[in-house]
Amino acid sequence: MRIGLAIAMLLCPLASVIPAAAQSKVNIEQSFADSLTALPKEELAVSGGFYVPAYSSVAMSQGKLRVDFSVTLSVHNASETQPLVVKRIAYFDTAGKQVESYLKAPVALKPLATVSIFIPTDDVRGGTGANFLVDWAAASEIAEPAVEALMVGGVANAHYAFISQGRPTRTVGKK
Repeated sequence: MRIGLAIAMLLCPLASVIPAAAQSKVNIEQSFADSLTALPKEELAVSGGFYVPAYSSVAMSQGKLRVDFSVTLSVHNASETQPLVVKRIAYFDTAGKQVESYLKAPVALKPLATVSIFIPTDDVRGGTGANFLVDWAAASEIAEPAVEALMVGGVANAHYAFISQGRPTRTVGKK
């Protein structure tokens, strides 16, 4: 039994070196049907976007150890009265290459509803500089959505969890 445990402990670090297979497509329309409503018939007069840093892997111990994290991206409609149209949820790796796109077409979230994307711990395609882009719109003035990523992972007996808040994407420069 001790030999089996020792072999398992030796092989465990190798699991983090093997690339993860592509995650099966998340179907937001099916998974979050209770959170969705019909798209507004009115023109979408208000729009915005978020950049959300995510960390599917983090270097530790002076860069000698890599710790992998699961990532949950959540998009919350902060409006009590209006639907929020989510136009794009895209996941990118450290090099800026798109890894996944999670919407085939825009979806509308009910007031105060949420949709989430889950990236399992063994899916390390995003790397240390992974990120999401989330584009949204609404028919009229609306409370800005809350968009954030929760990372959870651990090594040995130590467990870590942290949140990365989305940053609105705005053009900056000289006026």
